[in-house]
Amino acid sequence: MADVARGEARGLLPRLVAAPPPSGEQAPQLTVIVPARDEEANIALCLQSLLAQDYPASRLGVLVVDDHSADATAAIVRALAARYRRIALIQSPPLPPRWVGKSHALWIGVRTVAPETEWLCFIDADVRAEPGVLSSAMHAALAQRLDLLSLAPRQELQSFAERLIMPCGLILLSFLQDLRQAQARSGSAVTATGQFMLVRRDAYDAVGGHAAVCSAICEDLEFARRLKQSGRSVLLMGGEQLLSTRMYTGWRTLWPGLAKNLVDTLGGPVASLAVAGAAVTLAWAASAIPLIDLVSFLRGAAGGATALILASRPRAPPSACILPPRSISVFPSGTVFFFHSAIRRAR
Repeated sequence: MADVARGEARGLLPRLVAAPPPSGEQAPQLTVIVPARDEEANIALCLQSLLAQDYPASRLGVLVVDDHSADATAAIVRALAARYRRIALIQSPPLPPRWVGKSHALWIGVRTVAPETEWLCFIDADVRAEPGVLSSAMHAALAQRLDLLSLAPRQELQSFAERLIMPCGLILLSFLQDLRQAQARSGSAVTATGQFMLVRRDAYDAVGGHAAVCSAICEDLEFARRLKQSGRSVLLMGGEQLLSTRMYTGWRTLWPGLAKNLVDTLGGPVASLAVAGAAVTLAWAASAIPLIDLVSFLRGAAGGATALILASRPRAPPSACILPPRSISVFPSGTVFFFHSAIRRAR
């Protein structure tokens, strides 16, 4: 991820280092909660990676909250739960008013775990974990006296849409954050990712859990922000060596996911639409100006090819004035499309 690379370069985003598993009964009681909706393509691999963890089995539980899946997600989990006692499956009840689905599923999951649970770990169903990630994350959280440790996984990009949009989206999101402030022990700025969040149970309860952020689109950031504002310690680390994910599989899933993060980072729908409009205009202008310049040159205008020559200078082929702006403008264009669709659904 772009913010991982930039943060590591500046020493603001430490990389999670592999650590040995804690010994037996000294290991804190840990429950992993996986919210899942229509994740039949991912859930088995996710759970198998959790079953392969080197964290003491007697101190680890895995709970899957099926959030009204319309596919075979629940059946897959049920089959695995029949073979492995560490896995449990519950069904999320109907969504109450004002609640967002993921927050509700996580809230229901936390209310279900055993009271002796000391730590909670929220992991998305599309995440794959190396065997040592839970032990390493717990070691880092205890050593640094953290209340919330979030890990940024390695992003796997396979389709054309992912390779075109994800780098631009991640770079944009990373440059809109001040990691120095977000990673500081105090202040209101915060950074986190809901793909992996390890949190103390007592800290979770103290700030009201997901019930306190039930209507937030980016519930991960809002929850982390509440923790930090209450005086708790929050840290994002690079977990790309021990975690991987393929967040999206094409155009249909890319727009809502990246757009919602951009909206939260920019401070709301109005600001997001303004920035998206400006980005689209400037990106396409970067293509239009050299083309207009070329037309002027062909018509005999003096100095008409200046912009085209500059765009074609060494290290920048002629296509550079046309193709990259298209890619850059696709992401803000998608943000506009996302809001248009959301407004239509609201009506």
